[in-house]
Amino acid sequence: MKQPIFTGSAVAIITPFRNESVDYEALGKLLQFQLSSGTDAIVICGTTGEAATLSYTERMRVIQYTVEQVAGRVPVIAGTGSNNTENAITLSRDAAQAGADALLVVTPFYNKATQAGLVRHYTAIADSVEKPMILYNVPSRTGVCATAETYRELAKHPGIIGVKEASGSFALIQRTRRLCPKDFYIWSGNDEDTAAICLLGGKGVISVAANIVPAEMHALVDTCMKNDFRKAGEMQLRLHRLCELLFCEVNPIPVKTALAMMGYCSGAMRLPLCEMSPENRLALQEGLQEYGLL
Repeated sequence: MKQPIFTGSAVAIITPFRNESVDYEALGKLLQFQLSSGTDAIVICGTTGEAATLSYTERMRVIQYTVEQVAGRVPVIAGTGSNNTENAITLSRDAAQAGADALLVVTPFYNKATQAGLVRHYTAIADSVEKPMILYNVPSRTGVCATAETYRELAKHPGIIGVKEASGSFALIQRTRRLCPKDFYIWSGNDEDTAAICLLGGKGVISVAANIVPAEMHALVDTCMKNDFRKAGEMQLRLHRLCELLFCEVNPIPVKTALAMMGYCSGAMRLPLCEMSPENRLALQEGLQEYGLL
């Protein structure tokens, strides 16, 4: 039986920049904040980590640095997705060689593969590496949505252990849970869906909000795993306004801005991402103050 690479809250961590380069000092500070706050896994070079604007060399160095800093205390999961299957294979192999414990692979964007194409894409990547792989379904960004039938087919592969579900479709999640074996695990890809997905058998969340409230996200999933869903629902509702603010503009603009306000990084982003609008920045600042984060 396949095992989940983690149960709980994994942070989809940002990549801090300074003067157009990766700020490793800030990254180290962020990693220590996460580890001391109970985060259950680190997801590096994902969407929130602006992987699309990292060079290949930067991407591998960031993964390697993270592995070194974490030093086996929690799993390190590297984002290695691409809309070019050969490129995804290369990224996956090299991330594994850099020490990543598992891989997170988004559905190929722009190409809009068919379901048969998704099966062949993911199978080719999983065949090329010996690390466990988590699929990532986020149709709002990629333009394609995997189906439960596709998950059922991919679940047969010994290297594919589950999916980060950010479709927002609870019907899809229920159908997936019904069609797929128990060792095909589901993690929430939307912070606001965490408790509900755990109620449907999910193993936790890969979280944007955990960048700024790691202890709270860990506690939320821990409460879910104890089957105290009344309390978990209350915790989820307390986080709702914060989650809204973190997505008032495209991720990771708000969360990077929040971390800059909290003193963890410069908040710099790479184009085409840019600074928040003044009105949204003010709302974010007020929200962080209300949550006691400033």
